[in-house]
Amino acid sequence: MIDVNGLTKQYGPVRAVDDLTFTVKPGVVTGFLGPNGAGKSTTMRMILGLDTPTSGTALIDGSPYAQLKQPARRVGALLDAKGVHPNRSARASLLWQAQASGLPAARVDEVLELVGLSGVAGKRAGGFSLGMGQRLGIASAMLGDPEYLILDEPVNGLDPEGIRWVRGLLRGLADEGRTILVSSHLLAEMAQTADHLIVIGRGRLVADTSVHEFIKGNSAMATVVRPAGTEAIAEMEAALAAAEVRFVRGADLDGRPTITIEGRSSDEIGALAFSAGVPIAELTERRASLEDAYIQSTEGHVQYQATTQPTSRETSQVSLKGKHRA
Repeated sequence: MIDVNGLTKQYGPVRAVDDLTFTVKPGVVTGFLGPNGAGKSTTMRMILGLDTPTSGTALIDGSPYAQLKQPARRVGALLDAKGVHPNRSARASLLWQAQASGLPAARVDEVLELVGLSGVAGKRAGGFSLGMGQRLGIASAMLGDPEYLILDEPVNGLDPEGIRWVRGLLRGLADEGRTILVSSHLLAEMAQTADHLIVIGRGRLVADTSVHEFIKGNSAMATVVRPAGTEAIAEMEAALAAAEVRFVRGADLDGRPTITIEGRSSDEIGALAFSAGVPIAELTERRASLEDAYIQSTEGHVQYQATTQPTSRETSQVSLKGKHRA
């Protein structure tokens, strides 16, 4: 496990990480979320021994990173995909890392094959696209076949196929019992990848929970029912009124009448319709996305935030000004 306990990092008057405590368990993908400036990268750097905490501890399997024996075989990390020599080939970049860590040279070709870079292994890393650079960074993290994997924005710059590949890789590694901590701003992707979430804001813990419970606890639920026929609509509304359940009339995209009930599950509304003998054509439970829940939970924890949303006219003017300057 990765155990973070009371972790604090002070830079002059700025407290980047503030008494942070959480545990990353094996066998699950743990997503690490937070607004820009929340302290995610600083926390990861302290876990990896790259920054010294002002106070608190960050332990991997009960020890600081610096005290691990053969750390490359225990922990793989990607914090900055651009941290490679631009004039070295992909294979050369990995080979010196393998040699420095006492890893067999054959492992280099294995990870290049794993990330899909075998065909460009001899090309200079400086000529790689952002997505190819990310793949090379993941290959570096996987060199020692580690049991712990710490990745900062690993899907940044990847195309849909690459994002799907990373998702499958992380899920597969977690299924093997490895410990995975991954940060990302792509919340829709994180909703499909992570089992558990650590959410921080302004260096403090905001949430430490499963993805399901996080969405459930930070978003409203609503059920939309479409009764089968005009008479059924009146009967459903009467049944809801008799049960003192508030509802809102509406319509779907085809203009068919619907009834929306906030805060009630589809099980509850379905049971009510059944007991009242109301025929139902559609019954849908709606919950917010991970993005909606994230925005709700981090409200008040955002360090850099615009005061207003630009109108479409303002957006167009900015775009036109940019084109004029170009």
